[in-house]
Amino acid sequence: MTTLIDSPRPRAASGSVWAALALVYVVWGSTYLGIRVVVETMPPFLSAGARFLTAGVLLAALVAWRSGPAALRVTGAQLGSAVLVGLMLVLGGNGLVVLAETAVPSGLAALLVAGVPMWVVLLRLTGGDRPPVRTLGGVLVGLAGLTVLTSPGLSGEVELWGVLTILAGSLLWSLGSYSSNRLPMPANPFAASAYEMLAGGAAALVVGLARGEQHGLDPADISTRSWLALGYLILVGSLVGFTAYVWLLQSAPLSLVSTYAYVNPVVAVTLGALVLGEELTWPILVGGGIVVAAVCVIVSTERRD
Repeated sequence: MTTLIDSPRPRAASGSVWAALALVYVVWGSTYLGIRVVVETMPPFLSAGARFLTAGVLLAALVAWRSGPAALRVTGAQLGSAVLVGLMLVLGGNGLVVLAETAVPSGLAALLVAGVPMWVVLLRLTGGDRPPVRTLGGVLVGLAGLTVLTSPGLSGEVELWGVLTILAGSLLWSLGSYSSNRLPMPANPFAASAYEMLAGGAAALVVGLARGEQHGLDPADISTRSWLALGYLILVGSLVGFTAYVWLLQSAPLSLVSTYAYVNPVVAVTLGALVLGEELTWPILVGGGIVVAAVCVIVSTERRD
């Protein structure tokens, strides 16, 4: 996995680049809607575990088919790093978002997660790095936006625990992204992602079982649209979206690829309103606008191509 602030890949944009970028925009922006539909009738951690275990197996098979079984070979240190990052990204980052979306609208969830670049900058500060003043200014503005976005939870319009859970998940996602560039990861990024998804997916299943999500679970009670949404998250969200993203990191300017960070929440909010009828309240519009603007400042300042 690669953070949007760490590894530039200067390339010229082409038609294929724009097609892949459009996929990342729409696919990753739509996953919040997919998650919200899944948890309508499926338990959060068990569904997340099933999603990432299945996607991890499919991706590992694809890597072995395209590059040979040797591409999946890793050292003990590399496997340990991939497992650790997978726990932070999949179990902590994504798993907590899935849990929270049982109580929080998908658009609000996406806007709260959009603060990930801000947390990465703060993590860099703790590591002794000194980001530009403009970047730090963007972080302060973004934190103000997150404060506005948190107000629906404080006012009782949505469950406060859900808002705080998403913030915790975004922090863990940031920590996993930050750590992945500082740990001995597998050389093949697709293999690394497969191990991360397998580790995180297995851990999510364990957490789901520990929470008792299997009790009273009747497959007949799961709606068709939840099954379809889960299939979409596995095949399109986890495989197509990630494959397009990794290809973009190797084929396009990082500053262009990084624009997904502020396009995804806009897509998610729009889809949530159009498909699920989620209300666009003033905290979502104002706070979301502030967060997106802050992320734009951070990404544009941090780009190094």
